[in-house]
Amino acid sequence: MSQPRQDEFKPPPECPVFEPSLEEFGDPFAFINKIRPIAEKTGICKVRPPPGWQPPFACDVDRLHFVPRIQRLNELEAQTRVKLNFLDQIAKFWDLQGCALKIPHVERKILDLYKLNKLVADEGGFDIVCRDRRWTKIALQMGFAPGKAVGSHLRAHYEKILYPYNLFQSGANLLVIRHANSFVKSESCGYSCHTTCGSYFLQCVQKPQPGDDVDSREYKPHDLAQRQFVLPSELCPNARRAKRMKSEVGNLQQRNPVDLVVCLVCGSGADEDRLLLCDGCDDSYHTFCLIPPLHDVPKGDWRCPKCLAQECSKPQEAFGFEQAYRDYSLRAFGQMADAFKSDYFNMPVHMVPTELVEKEFWRLVGAIEEDVTVEYGADIASKEFGSGFPIRNGKFKVSAADEKYLTCGWNLNNMAMMDPSVLTHVTADICGMTLPWLYVGMCFSSFCWHIEDHWSYSINYLHWGEPKTWYGAPGFAAEQLEEVMKKLAPELFESQPDLLHQLVTIMNPNTLMAYGVPIYRTNQCAGEFVVTFPRAYHSGFNQGFNFAEAVNFCTVDWMPLGRQCVDHYRLLHRYNVFSHDEMVCNMASKAKTLDVVLASAVHKDIAIMIREEQEHREKVKQMGVLHYKEAKYDHLQDDERQCAKCRTTCYLSAVTCPCSPGILVCLHHVTDLCSCPVSNYTLNYRFTLDALFPMLEAVKQRAELYDEWASRVTETLEAKLEKKKGLAVFRSLLAESDSRMFPDNDLLRRLRLVTQDAEKCSAVAQQLLNGKRQTRYSVNSPFQLTVEELSSFVRQLYNLPCSLSQAPLLKELLNRIEDFQQHSQKVLADEVPGVAEIQSLLDVSFDFDVELPELPRLRVRLEQARWLEGMQQASAQPATLTLETMRRLIDQGVGLAPHPSVEKAMARLQELLTVSEHWEDKASSLLKARPPHSIETLSAAAEKVSGIPAYLPNCLLLKDTIRKAREWLQEAEDLQAGGHTPVVDNLSDMVLRGQAIQVYLEPLERLESLVGEVQEWKESAATTFLLKNSPFTLLEVLCPRCEVGNLGSPKRKPKKVKESPQSNKKKIARLNTLTDVEKALSETKDSTSAMATLEELRVREMEALSILRAANESKLLPTADCMDLKVCICQKAPMGAMLQCELCRDAFHSVCVRDPTDTCASQPWLCPQCRRSEKPPLNKARSLLASLQRIRVRLPEGDALQYMVERTVNWQHRAQQISHTFNLPELEERPGTPPTLTRWASGSHNTDSNAQVTLQFILHENKMRFKTASRLNLNCFHFQDGVSGMKEVMNGSEKKAKRHLEREGLAAEHRGKDKKHYHKRQKMNKEKNLDRRSASTSSSPRSDFSQSDDSDEEMAVCPAERCQLPEGDEVDWVQCDGSCNQWFHQVCVGVTAELAEKEDYICSGCVTDPLSPSPPCPVCPTLL
Repeated sequence: MSQPRQDEFKPPPECPVFEPSLEEFGDPFAFINKIRPIAEKTGICKVRPPPGWQPPFACDVDRLHFVPRIQRLNELEAQTRVKLNFLDQIAKFWDLQGCALKIPHVERKILDLYKLNKLVADEGGFDIVCRDRRWTKIALQMGFAPGKAVGSHLRAHYEKILYPYNLFQSGANLLVIRHANSFVKSESCGYSCHTTCGSYFLQCVQKPQPGDDVDSREYKPHDLAQRQFVLPSELCPNARRAKRMKSEVGNLQQRNPVDLVVCLVCGSGADEDRLLLCDGCDDSYHTFCLIPPLHDVPKGDWRCPKCLAQECSKPQEAFGFEQAYRDYSLRAFGQMADAFKSDYFNMPVHMVPTELVEKEFWRLVGAIEEDVTVEYGADIASKEFGSGFPIRNGKFKVSAADEKYLTCGWNLNNMAMMDPSVLTHVTADICGMTLPWLYVGMCFSSFCWHIEDHWSYSINYLHWGEPKTWYGAPGFAAEQLEEVMKKLAPELFESQPDLLHQLVTIMNPNTLMAYGVPIYRTNQCAGEFVVTFPRAYHSGFNQGFNFAEAVNFCTVDWMPLGRQCVDHYRLLHRYNVFSHDEMVCNMASKAKTLDVVLASAVHKDIAIMIREEQEHREKVKQMGVLHYKEAKYDHLQDDERQCAKCRTTCYLSAVTCPCSPGILVCLHHVTDLCSCPVSNYTLNYRFTLDALFPMLEAVKQRAELYDEWASRVTETLEAKLEKKKGLAVFRSLLAESDSRMFPDNDLLRRLRLVTQDAEKCSAVAQQLLNGKRQTRYSVNSPFQLTVEELSSFVRQLYNLPCSLSQAPLLKELLNRIEDFQQHSQKVLADEVPGVAEIQSLLDVSFDFDVELPELPRLRVRLEQARWLEGMQQASAQPATLTLETMRRLIDQGVGLAPHPSVEKAMARLQELLTVSEHWEDKASSLLKARPPHSIETLSAAAEKVSGIPAYLPNCLLLKDTIRKAREWLQEAEDLQAGGHTPVVDNLSDMVLRGQAIQVYLEPLERLESLVGEVQEWKESAATTFLLKNSPFTLLEVLCPRCEVGNLGSPKRKPKKVKESPQSNKKKIARLNTLTDVEKALSETKDSTSAMATLEELRVREMEALSILRAANESKLLPTADCMDLKVCICQKAPMGAMLQCELCRDAFHSVCVRDPTDTCASQPWLCPQCRRSEKPPLNKARSLLASLQRIRVRLPEGDALQYMVERTVNWQHRAQQISHTFNLPELEERPGTPPTLTRWASGSHNTDSNAQVTLQFILHENKMRFKTASRLNLNCFHFQDGVSGMKEVMNGSEKKAKRHLEREGLAAEHRGKDKKHYHKRQKMNKEKNLDRRSASTSSSPRSDFSQSDDSDEEMAVCPAERCQLPEGDEVDWVQCDGSCNQWFHQVCVGVTAELAEKEDYICSGCVTDPLSPSPPCPVCPTLL
């Protein structure tokens, strides 16, 4: 978008536009009075009628003919007309001297000669400007760019064109002529006029000839008759003088021959070729004697200085519009107007924007070089051609629907003469004022700046056509506008003081606005009204062809202005359109019918009129006027009773003289009547003073009631300070006006407006006093007052004519708010304000329902203070200041408004975060380094990190790693210096912990190597001892077994619940599982403790094996129910070839357990459960033990191996000792025979019982050692005869074992009887134990061993007669050692746990029943 030019027209602001409702539109005067307080501030306003208001166009188009005015646009503007007048003067000056004026161009612009001449004159004249070298300054003032030597060009043009004219205006050239005349009269003085004139000219002028520039443009003077001095001269040929001499020979003969050849300046007749003859007076002048001198003979007619002065001194005629020579019809004028606009803008008329037309109009008005002429049909009398509105008895036939427009108040034919209009009391019809005028416009046709006659209202209605653009200034700026126009165009007002009343001059609104005159504009479209207010200057132009109608009207408020206007007209000597005094007297004569408001206005006006008339009549009487005469001036025409001096229409009185019939003057200009004595004058009066006073009294009585009310209203409205009345007084005055039906005038409207303002202010003040913010930090409402507005509102309260009770309270509130603002400013100025202080201020602001600019800043500052507080709290606790916390604080700080304290804290926090992130990353890299760094390197980094006040996980991990490394190194050092052999678990744990520490640990490699050697040793030992695909671990194979079958006490069932701990005794750890054993061995401090633990485990193993062997052997005794016997791993009945394990003495089917590839048939046979490992030689085991001792590391497997080797060596030693003790033959090694089972028959015994018993003891001892032999490949020793030598070595325990075996055999003989007895007992207890599951198991030992589930144990039945049905910890069982072998509750039979463990228990049934041996089982096969 292109930027507007500097001189481009800028439209003024728009005036108010009103759109009344249909109800408001019904009374035009009431509506105009309603909008007057607003509209009179702009001078003009626009009124849009309701949409349905569209009066028909009633003018007779065919009959309407008019002669328009001719308007040359650049002659309308005041400043442009002044320039044109000046250029016409210059052009006439040079034309009279035979030269044509050519306006030069400077910097490709036409030179403004008027401005150049004015600036030089303001600087003191040509001589001073040249002397002080001010041409550059003048060039800048004319708008030329500096630095282009424009000043020298301006000087040259001034010398050529303007300087001769200014010399002529000053009369310098005539001084030389007078000097020459005196020179002629005294030729003996000796002065040389030639030399004098020449020297004077050379000092001032270099090139006097105008218009010889290449870029100059010839100026053609404007030829309007009203303002043209002379007609253009005809051009003469170059040989002008010769031709003149020949043509005027006859005339020259009558003159003195000497005068024809003598210069009137120098008196010399020399240089005849340089002598010029004046075309006006025929005087002769040398070209070089003229001021300024001429270098060449001028072209055309030439006037001497005397004739030139006479011609230019003729008075200038007043400027006015020229009437066109053509009479237009409305249709013909429209065709011409549309063609002009279309051709000018080169587009259809309806497509030309109004803004473009407006800018072009003001450009043409100010352009000297462009002459655009338009025509305007203005001031056409509607009385002659008909109004555009329909009227009664008119030629236009009105339809029934349009009859309402005949009486409508907005019909301009009705408005001026309606009752509210004062003009109804003017008796004569005034065309254009009380009768509408018509206006037919075309594009650019304009109406110049003016105010309406008698400063009245005017209303203009545009019937149809293109818009009319209006400009207006309010009435209070009228004098200001006049002063500005007089200042800018004083030449025009010198010749025409009432120029603005001639409607022939306009001035650019931008120029007026630049001088402070308020100007407003509007575009009046078809169907819209424009109302101008009293003394409001207005002007405008038409956008194109249109038809408008206008009329004047006056309301009551105009009355004071009307009288002021008459006085103003008297000063300007301007005639009146009507007599104001006559109108007032007419209204006073009808006082009884006047409206009270109008009567009040008339009363004030007539009082002023009577006072002034009384004063002037007294003055005339004092002057000596003796004759008085009554005159009916209301019967005369206005032009017959005008003051001869001021042209005021006389009505009340006038002074005449018999010497001048028909001439009269007003009482203000008595001295200007004539030169006769005053005593000859006659005072003519319409009313005597005595007749005027009754008129005043009549009006007073009519207006008294209203005046009294108006006086009280005025007093109330103008009261000051303590005298102000309350709002109730204002309301009572309004109520009185309503009750007495006073008319709606300015005073009432003012009272109503003040009351409404006071009520509004009171309501707002109360709201401000009571109102609080809805929420503590709610967004400010757009309707909240600012503090400035509140302060202004408080001032408004005190400036109101009404006194409000809320004003002092609101003033106090304002003081509190100002204190709040001061405190807020102080808090906001603090570097780091406290959160509590800001919060308290915000809490205080909650009571102020005004817009406080400090609140947003306080809230922002509160966020900053909270952030700073959080920052300080986080910094005060470095242990919780994590990287995430720092990032979160920085993210929060980024969202805060900038502040130095925040920025400083942000900088510190960002620096801390950067350092922390750096050391976090570095600590992480140090910990992840491969190979790991030394502890010295990590310690140095940790020392640097220790000064960072933040929680850094990686740095803490670094410190913790260093601590662990130091502890590990200390532990490794203690391990080496302790003197004890380390346990492999501790060693492995140290290695694992050392490997987990991300630090280079020098001892770690040695420990890892040591653990590796231990692992290799374990692998070697496993290869040596473990069977192929063995399910057992090495430790499980090497150490004594923890569990041997389902073993326990032979007389007690294992308890389900945990036994209660014994007080005051240290409980020995139970070695029930391999894990317990491994843990116990690892916790031992030395090998001795480990050996003791293993020895304890061995004892348990031997006991368990003895019980297991006895149980297995007892179940194989012949019984009646041998078909229920379950043997072997398949848990089936014995059949076919059977094998018996040498260790556990259990029976197995040969086909189930015998490996066909087994080549060790001669070796003692072990079952799969007892054969747990290979049987390496003892020497190999010793070598493994020696290699472990060289490693110098203790491990459970090594202790178990050492114990096994020692146990084996000890057994061998004991066996050799027994051999020597009993003088047995030498032990020889031979392969053992496979174990066989012989049939056990009752009563069949070896005859050599002593030898069998001795042999049994030896074998039993050997079998108990066989578990060790199963691990080591020891040689089997064969005993020779001499079994009897063993009898002495049988001990008590062996006898008890034998007795137990014998009792087992006896118990087997009575199994059938016991079973029968059991079933009988079970039947007897069936009713007693309905809720229990009956036991179906036999009382035999195999039945007991087969039921090992907890559910079976719970469901077992005690055969005691009075079973107490114990539960929980009381369920302890004991087995009968008699013939029944049944299980009883200990509590039911009265046996304690200690007694059941140490002594045999025989139930009451076995005590009474004798034992009978059982026959052998006929079914069981022979075991091989």
